[in-house]
Amino acid sequence: MLFWWSLISISSLLSFVTENMGLVCSKNRRYRDSDPEENAQAAEIERRIESETKAEKHIQKLLLLGAGESGKSTIFKQIKLLFQTGFDETELRSYTPVIFANVYQTIKVLYDGAKELAQNDSNSSKYAISEENKDIGEKLSEIGGRLDYPHLTKDLAKEIETLWEDAAIQETYGRGNELQVPDCTKYFMENLQRLSDTNYVPTKEDVLYARVRTTGVVEIQFSPVGENKRSGEVYRLFDVGGQRNERRKWIHLFEGVTAVIFCAAISEYDQTLFEDESKNRMMETKELFEWILKQPCFEKTSFMLFLNKFDIFEKKILNVPLNVCEWFKDYQPVSTGKQEIEHAYEFVKKKFEELYFQSSAPDRVDRVFKIYRTTALDQKVVKKTFKLVDETLRRRNLFEAGLL
Repeated sequence: MLFWWSLISISSLLSFVTENMGLVCSKNRRYRDSDPEENAQAAEIERRIESETKAEKHIQKLLLLGAGESGKSTIFKQIKLLFQTGFDETELRSYTPVIFANVYQTIKVLYDGAKELAQNDSNSSKYAISEENKDIGEKLSEIGGRLDYPHLTKDLAKEIETLWEDAAIQETYGRGNELQVPDCTKYFMENLQRLSDTNYVPTKEDVLYARVRTTGVVEIQFSPVGENKRSGEVYRLFDVGGQRNERRKWIHLFEGVTAVIFCAAISEYDQTLFEDESKNRMMETKELFEWILKQPCFEKTSFMLFLNKFDIFEKKILNVPLNVCEWFKDYQPVSTGKQEIEHAYEFVKKKFEELYFQSSAPDRVDRVFKIYRTTALDQKVVKKTFKLVDETLRRRNLFEAGLL
């Protein structure tokens, strides 16, 4: 949006609006012959309003939806890196406390989880922290429970590293799906020495891995082929909080949406919600997707389904059966290795396709629906995916205009 109000004085603008109340929106308003300068200002205002209104009409509104931890916000950050100017040093530095919080919270979850498993698991000895690391664990658990976290010093980083390498913590990490251990854990634990440097400034990759729960609504404007190229559309992408208590904030965004981009973390078929540990994440995603599909305001809205976190899915599927999830209970493995990965992915994809058509009224089944395999942390994949989305939406616009 251009800040064109600065072109005229506030006093003259208020004077004009007050004296012409009720006439501002009229294209046929007659200007006063007695004040050519004021008339010229009024004409400039109208010209710019009309110009900006036309510009707004060409901006496509995209809504990025999904359950918590689906990878929406990572997609959002990738768009900023790919199609805008990225993050300047001030923005990068603003992620430092977020990253430190991720480190402290994660090591606390692992240590507390190991203690719980050591007490309750049938094979409890595997989760017993070594004697020399218990004091470190208690200290780090206390830090992780604070509201304010200390700067990550070299000494603290060394202690976290020592605890991370404890055999009991590694065993606990292997059961991370049961303990709400975040996906960024291994990345940050392997970079502790760099993160604790005195002059540490987060890298773009650090920012992509950083986990901070989205609250409210954030937006970004971009074009996959550049703002000034006629061949490309300009999009305004809205990211909203995915947790249940955030979803009521979505409603006012539902009108006038060109496309919904729905993120589904396909690797989370064996995990439970952060906010409700009795609820399977994939089942929550299924129910949320179904609900969104049935909203009246989306009857002509295109749907782009991102089956996200494929990088984690392809490693997990070889060790954790897909049918542990109620929705996938009829899945039968047919092979091993890459063939099994593809077979499992196609099964999940088909489930979402079936859900789409089952949840779409007969007069909505012809709206645009596309499915993309994504890994939010992979910049090349995200860039390619958004160019495909752009192409799909441009073709839809041409079709609706009768040009295809």
